[in-house]
Amino acid sequence: MDDVDATRQGNGARRRPRLEDVAARVGLSTASVSLVLRGVPGPSEKTRERVLRAAADLGYRVDRTASTLASRRSRLLGVMVDIHSPFHAELVEHLHTAAEEVGYDLVLSTLTPSRSEHTAVETLLAFRSEALILLGPTAPGDRLAALAEKAPVIVVGRRSTDVAVDVVRTADDDGVGQIVDHLVGLGHREIVYVDGGKGVIATDRRRGYRTAMRRHGLEAHLQVIPGDSGEAAGERGARQLLAGPRLPGAVITFNDQSAIGVLAVLARAGVAVPGRVSVAGYDDDRLARLSCFDLTTVSQNAREQARHAVTAAVQRLDEGRTAPREVVLPPRLVVRGTTGPPA
Repeated sequence: MDDVDATRQGNGARRRPRLEDVAARVGLSTASVSLVLRGVPGPSEKTRERVLRAAADLGYRVDRTASTLASRRSRLLGVMVDIHSPFHAELVEHLHTAAEEVGYDLVLSTLTPSRSEHTAVETLLAFRSEALILLGPTAPGDRLAALAEKAPVIVVGRRSTDVAVDVVRTADDDGVGQIVDHLVGLGHREIVYVDGGKGVIATDRRRGYRTAMRRHGLEAHLQVIPGDSGEAAGERGARQLLAGPRLPGAVITFNDQSAIGVLAVLARAGVAVPGRVSVAGYDDDRLARLSCFDLTTVSQNAREQARHAVTAAVQRLDEGRTAPREVVLPPRLVVRGTTGPPA
């Protein structure tokens, strides 16, 4: 019976190939084959090719549970993600790619209106996540510090001063400032901002709007409409503007979701965008790029944020780094079809 037949049981049903089957196919020890399949340095390139080809031919898959128990490491990075955020979904996609490249995998735990950050994080720890990557957390600094006592913490998307955690973010205040500069350059003066609610990210973007308006001498036109991170906030903001004495020339929103809410209400009211009102968002998520929205926005470079976040986790876990680091990426204005000169 050859090694292929050996993977069949007596009743003819094919069983799952084992490490021993791959070793028998290439004529090597199971220890040598294991080194190749785990990506450990040592075996020659020719040997790696033989082992990987044999594993593929036999349909062998690494038993992650067994290897985890053997090494006492899970090699899992826990990611807290807002289930309603298209930008977070894009970040997770890039986090998966970056983690796989360095031999890690992800465990996801979601935020919902009925599921708190505390619950999401505790779930990640229960699944033996070695490090925590938190996307846009709102938890205060003392809570993040307490969490960092349990596992390395990488905060993505927001400042976290005086806390010993790693941070990967873009300069949000500068990003909103770039939108104001763009609109002023088109000739706009009456520029309204639909806010993102509480939290560090919302605070930074709101400050960026106010600072840029003052820089252009437009203090008299400052107007911040309360809001949050969802489409409904943009809808409420647009309805408030429509109920006012006159429409502004431009609206900036906390994020792309809110901007889409603004666009929906203006479209139903027959208000031309950008002919009558220019609209800009923030994040450059996938919805913003659709031709039906074609939204002017600010890119946070999700791919780079994900890469830096995984690198920070690996440095903590595999290289022993203990000093906290902050990576601040420059935001980039993306001009599309929702902004133009004032009417």
